Amino acid sequence: MTSATHPVAPSSPHVMNTYGRLPIALSHGQGCRVWDTNGRAYLDALGGIAVNTLGHNHPKLVPALQQQLTQLIHTSNYYHVPHQETLARLLVERSGMTNVFFCSTGLEANEAALKLARKFGHDKGIELPEIVVLEKAFHGRSIATLSATGNPKVQAGFGPLVEGFVRVAVNDIAALEAATANNPNVVAVFLEAIQGEGGVNPLHLDYLRGVRKLCDARDWLMMIDEVQCGMGRTGKWFAHQWAGILPDVMPLAKGLGSGVPVGAVVAGPKAAQIFQPGNHGSTFGGNPLAMRAGVETIRIMEEDSLIANAATVGAHLKSAIEGALAAEIANGGVREVRGQGLMLGIDLSRPCGALVQRCLDAGLLISVTADSVVRLVPPLILTTGEADEIVSILCPLISSLLKEAT
Repeated sequence: MTSATHPVAPSSPHVMNTYGRLPIALSHGQGCRVWDTNGRAYLDALGGIAVNTLGHNHPKLVPALQQQLTQLIHTSNYYHVPHQETLARLLVERSGMTNVFFCSTGLEANEAALKLARKFGHDKGIELPEIVVLEKAFHGRSIATLSATGNPKVQAGFGPLVEGFVRVAVNDIAALEAATANNPNVVAVFLEAIQGEGGVNPLHLDYLRGVRKLCDARDWLMMIDEVQCGMGRTGKWFAHQWAGILPDVMPLAKGLGSGVPVGAVVAGPKAAQIFQPGNHGSTFGGNPLAMRAGVETIRIMEEDSLIANAATVGAHLKSAIEGALAAEIANGGVREVRGQGLMLGIDLSRPCGALVQRCLDAGLLISVTADSVVRLVPPLILTTGEADEIVSILCPLISSLLKEAT
């Protein structure tokens, strides 16, 4: 049953003009499909930007959240929150780490990681601690996370940026070593296992292992931002696990609550005791509703084998895209199809922002990042049939766009 028809204004006079919105409003969803207020259906290959782990209106998640709403939504971190303890235990067991701090967003989680690194340095007597970050990185839009981000476009107009960052090239251990040589102020390396906003750029597994060794040798924190690539999206709980390493600090958010805002910083032994009472906090972080969402998300993911599904369906989707775009790959119109599991990027040889509206018109939700990369981060419940449907809609539109450029 669809909702009544409501015309959608192109913009609102009362909402800040911070988003280049598409001309639809969504009213409801089921599984991997959503409907707009005019009753039109769309296949959701964006998942709220890697947030809707369980899709929409999941039959196990919704009743659990409804029950929680009748009990407690928010209390305060002045008191113990039982579901915090449960969710922290679940994350520790799946990560191999030791302690968790809860907040509400990925930005907050990354801010907390930066604070951890700075206090780690100060506790060692380093007055001006510095953190190594990567080119093309994206860690958020607050002043500190914006400063850690490697995108001049999103930084423009917000200077002066926060000092204390050393930026190096992606997947280049030699560049990292050279940039930090004889610098006693470096305290941490902060990176995404797969860069999301930067163009779905996976870090090489050998590079991640090399960074881990360097951090161990120099007593730095290795901090891996898993906000977008974590929570089963790549076919393991966390993307860095493909490299067989353990970070010291791991920010999480997005898919952790299946749409309910949840952020977390998971810490290993080297970082777990840095924060003490009064050092950090969050009003909404760790509230009972958000914690229940996280607990139920993990429970359902395991009951329904969604990590294995992400690996299997993701491999099928990647292979199908490569097959459908074989000619475009051969002639250089498509430079690469990359990523892992259900976090894929199709890197085109030209800007492709127009595909977002064209796919919308064809009933498919996607995004374009880094100007020329089609990003696919659908719910982890995606089926092979739905993956084939994505390919059947998206790939002809990509081919058509590339022909226009010739």
